[in-house]
Amino acid sequence: MKTPYGRDCRFFYGDYYRGRHFEECRGLINPEDKQNWNSSLCEDCPVPDIQLNNNCPNLVLTSYIGKVWFKKRMKVKASCSKTLMPVEDPNVGCGHCHEI
Repeated sequence: MKTPYGRDCRFFYGDYYRGRHFEECRGLINPEDKQNWNSSLCEDCPVPDIQLNNNCPNLVLTSYIGKVWFKKRMKVKASCSKTLMPVEDPNVGCGHCHEI
């Protein structure tokens, strides 16, 4: 679904049917992060860029809200469901799923 900033994100959900205004990030696991989330965090979120760069079906992304200087930002942890290892650079992948 498109975020309010015009980028496609598989975690963003917005319900605007008949005047409703409900938005949520379904990539957040922590309930405290879900309460503190608002759509302005989508502006600098790395998930849409990761989806464009790496469309591996084995890449598992989990989001959380972190702080950079005094501003809240979306952060992402990535892991591979095939190798069960953490992925350092989710834009590239783990290197095992799509070997050259």
